Amino acid sequence: MAPRPERRGRTGGAGVEVTAVLRGAHGRAAGVAVAVLAALVTVLSSAVALPTGAEQFPGAERSPGPGRPAGSRSVSRVSYPTSVELESLNPSVVRQGGELRISGTVTNTSGRRIGAGRLGVRIGAQGAIDTRGGLAAVAGRTVLGRADGPSVPDRTAGVAALAPGAAHRFRLTVPVPDLGLDGPGAFALTVDLSREDGTVLGLTRDYLCAYPDGTGLEPLHTTVLWPVTDVPHMEALTQRTSDRALPVFRDDALRSSLGPGGRLRRLVEAGRDQPVTWVIDPDLIVQAQAMADGYRVARTPGGTDPQDATEGEGGDTAADWLAALRKAVHGRDVIALPYADPDLASLARGGDESLAGLLRRSSRAGRTAVDRALDTRARADVAWPAGGAVDGAIAAYTRRLGLSTVLASGGTVGPSAALVGGGATDDGAVALGGGTTALTYDTTIAALLSQGLQGSHGRSASGAAAGLRLRQRLLAETLTAVRELPYARRDLVVVPPRRMPAATADVLLGALADGQKAGWLEPTRFEVALREPEPGEVRTYDGYPVGLRASELPPARLAAVARDRRRLRALAKVLSDARATTASVRAAMARSLSTAWRGDAPGGDAYQRGVARYLTASMGSVRLVPKAKVVVAGGTAVIPVTVDNGLQQDLTGVELRVLSSRPERLSTLDRSVRVRADRAVSRTVRVRVSAYANGPVRLTARLHTTADGRPWGEPMTFTADVRSVPSGAIAFVGGGVLLIVLAATVRLRRARRT
Repeated sequence: MAPRPERRGRTGGAGVEVTAVLRGAHGRAAGVAVAVLAALVTVLSSAVALPTGAEQFPGAERSPGPGRPAGSRSVSRVSYPTSVELESLNPSVVRQGGELRISGTVTNTSGRRIGAGRLGVRIGAQGAIDTRGGLAAVAGRTVLGRADGPSVPDRTAGVAALAPGAAHRFRLTVPVPDLGLDGPGAFALTVDLSREDGTVLGLTRDYLCAYPDGTGLEPLHTTVLWPVTDVPHMEALTQRTSDRALPVFRDDALRSSLGPGGRLRRLVEAGRDQPVTWVIDPDLIVQAQAMADGYRVARTPGGTDPQDATEGEGGDTAADWLAALRKAVHGRDVIALPYADPDLASLARGGDESLAGLLRRSSRAGRTAVDRALDTRARADVAWPAGGAVDGAIAAYTRRLGLSTVLASGGTVGPSAALVGGGATDDGAVALGGGTTALTYDTTIAALLSQGLQGSHGRSASGAAAGLRLRQRLLAETLTAVRELPYARRDLVVVPPRRMPAATADVLLGALADGQKAGWLEPTRFEVALREPEPGEVRTYDGYPVGLRASELPPARLAAVARDRRRLRALAKVLSDARATTASVRAAMARSLSTAWRGDAPGGDAYQRGVARYLTASMGSVRLVPKAKVVVAGGTAVIPVTVDNGLQQDLTGVELRVLSSRPERLSTLDRSVRVRADRAVSRTVRVRVSAYANGPVRLTARLHTTADGRPWGEPMTFTADVRSVPSGAIAFVGGGVLLIVLAATVRLRRARRT
């Protein structure tokens, strides 16, 4: 298998070439393409009419067979009576010689008995696929046509008749020279089941990558991010003991995820010793530490009573996971995301400055938590908008948060002078101005990883079949990207989904290892990918993606979080140890803004309402105990007013004020009285009054914060019944009233004279 001649940057369909000016010392582009020659090529993929008896299986079609031309009528989609799945393909990358071993399963899905047939192997007639768009076209074909090429002679396997639902496992071995591969590249691979008369009973397609020894293509410098994030689990409330506060979790799902076989545990184990950049949500580290130190699990998620919880049992599991993560990230690049991985796009459009302040403060604490827990020095200047979509508002908001680097899809951000056109791969750093650098990443690979191990065309697939399909597609995408410009130094940035399944992670690492071993991929560190950013811009002409906008956090939730933040500041003024409470509530408010709630709007709303209920309950637990009437005996007396402190810490920041509706009959001698109450107790405050006349007087009592004098809670109105006031006091009051009347009369007469 001889190497192909040099290709010069194919970016479109067959016959379209772009010649690019390469960058100077580093081999990257210095300008745009200088010439474009285009030719139209018609590719016909067609099927022939069904043979007699084929109506027994609606959707079955006749194979063109070796040397038999396909008909001219094109069929977009065909359903076959059998499902053909490939479960292994060894080796994943072929060299010059050896054998290709294929195994899989044929299953009768028709509900009727199917006669015997033979399995064949085909390599695409066009040879190596020239563009990444061509890879997608192969994946979308369902009809066996001329483009699939002839069946490899004498390399078939018989399949006996199958009853409904029956399955047949098969193995095919094909010498690599028999495949007719003509050089490095990704080739369309088709395995079909056909009758002797050519009727196709089922088929599947995949990709076969070839990279002969001695191929001298410039490898893609590959930066791979390794996200370690999860949905929020910790509540705002804590349960106070004599010496500490135990956090309360809404569920114990994190325990299984951190434990053996759990998703987060497997991600850490898989990523260890791999050339990846760890992307960590500090909130996950905080939650794991809280579990390791002791925690409670709410019986009712979103409740307000910290006593309504059971003891968590995942402490040892969380401690082991943290230790494993600490070893895995040692000596690697580590990125600490903003705390709780906030939805930057939603905040850029609907968040106010108070939420930006909340995130800045939480993120500073989050980076410290990551550095201490993992014994590392993480960079904390990276923003990751959902879907990598960046517009002007999002770029400006990241700057407000102090984030100078943005992970952006190549569809929304790009350099002013692209190395290749037509969507070909050229990731890397782009300077957007204002101190912001965007690291663009490959959206096609990101989409494949987000789809994960789902079956093709919506069909269910076994884990082995789905994993093989994803692995071969990743290999084909990266190898075809190399062939777009085979001798230019270019970058590839791989960004998996935030909550990447462990099975997807294993497939991704396997594909990267195969590509590196073959020689067309070369790992690169995150900081290297950011070097020498090109001038670029935000591509606003397409607008923000509609699908992403539809999943944004609702403005009502953002407004509710801003309102909760104001209430938290008020609550902090009355506490003896405000830091203990505000830290947990502030973290919970940041979790309410997490990107994790995209796709789970009910869950996000429920979580935010739980935070709001906790604040309401906390503020309502400091109140005046209602009373209807008190008796004041004598001219000078003390009125008792009871303050109930239902908080889990001492109350120090409030004072009591009592006002009289008739001060000439009853007045308060104390303008305000400081209130101090231990946690979870009631305290009686005594207010001195002076009475001047017998009878009822209405009094109004209310708490105020000592910090700024603002009212706290609702006022309480009660009646003071004055009895047995001395006659001298009554005469004094009467005399005072008489003097007031005389003074008013004198002023009235003087006014009339003038």
